[in-house]
Amino acid sequence: MRNFIEKMRKAGLVVEVKKKVSADMEAPKMAAETDKLLYFHNLDGHPAVMNMTASRSSLALALGMDEATMVKKLADARFDGKVMEDGTLAMKKPDLSKLPIMHHFPKDAGKYLTSGIVFSCWDGVENASIHRMLVLDDHRLAARLVEGRHTHVMLKRALAKGKKLPVAITIGTHPAVTFASCTRVPTAMELPFAAELMGGSLKVKTCKNGVRVPDAEIVLEGFITAELTEEGPFVDITGTYDPVRMQHIIEITGMYTKPDFIYHGILPGGDEHKMLMGAPYEPKIYKAVAGVTEVRNVVLTKGGCGYLHAVIQVKKSTQGDAKNAIMAAFAAHTSLKHVVVVDEDIDPMNPAEVEYAIATRVSGDRDVMIITGVRGSSLDPCQLEDGTNVKIGVDATMVLGREADFTRATW
Repeated sequence: MRNFIEKMRKAGLVVEVKKKVSADMEAPKMAAETDKLLYFHNLDGHPAVMNMTASRSSLALALGMDEATMVKKLADARFDGKVMEDGTLAMKKPDLSKLPIMHHFPKDAGKYLTSGIVFSCWDGVENASIHRMLVLDDHRLAARLVEGRHTHVMLKRALAKGKKLPVAITIGTHPAVTFASCTRVPTAMELPFAAELMGGSLKVKTCKNGVRVPDAEIVLEGFITAELTEEGPFVDITGTYDPVRMQHIIEITGMYTKPDFIYHGILPGGDEHKMLMGAPYEPKIYKAVAGVTEVRNVVLTKGGCGYLHAVIQVKKSTQGDAKNAIMAAFAAHTSLKHVVVVDEDIDPMNPAEVEYAIATRVSGDRDVMIITGVRGSSLDPCQLEDGTNVKIGVDATMVLGREADFTRATW
């Protein structure tokens, strides 16, 4: 992570915050005002960062890719990086009060870990994913585990055998590792994918409970238990409060920190949260659309919470290609709510360009698809009680054979 911060400094993408800043809503407010990396020299007595990858340019820098071709390159990932053993990790007695964990919004249930990657292992199968975690005391957390996701599935298997699920939580990892942990990859491929993104190899250390972790500023070792407690309210990707739920407790049994550790926090509903929620789905959508037409780019937009809205740039060969692209996108990312398909001359990252395409290339009765009664995102405040929603696809492409009518004047 430190090497990446230096790269960001050289690129002029770091704001140095030298005054003392409080972890109680002050730092989160500052992160909401910029997409540059904020380096706090004194966050309640410790160095810390926010907005590590809060823009496409910073994510591209982290992954060592060109921003314009990043989605296509990620779509070609092979998940074949080499994970190399690098010894064990020594732990001390845990004390979460020593970390500058943030309280983000007034109605939050308390202080939350938001950047922690939960590495787990059961029956020889590894997993890595980010979960929000509410601090209960100096050695316990309440984790939001989405039902059906891999961590939750592994926990149920462990509990069925009367065991707790061993985990290790890293804070302050290289953002390529964080990105890999947010990506839906083949089972147990998060670490190999991270290794691929890091140039082909990644060193890991083994914790006392058998869980392997990459280099990190902070590592919390422990177990997810059968015990439940209330978790929430908490602000999620849409900027609205997620409800209170009964969630599992994590017992922290060991804690490792670098002597001068740098804490990493992600602002809930902020630009980095949106980037890490949406960008990992763009390659998946890209591959799905490539199966039905010639795709150029896929963008999950900031205005769509980085998750609910997609703009897909294609080169049509038949008049129905755009609608096929819409259906492929909805199938690839079931949380999508609205999809707009544009031509090659429209920049999918520019909202004004996309709106222009809608204004000049859409006939509502012909180019708008409305699909009712389908599964949407549980994070969408307007979903129905049964979990269904309405999806809309917009074909904002030129009519084939009439391109001259839509061609814009240039110099």
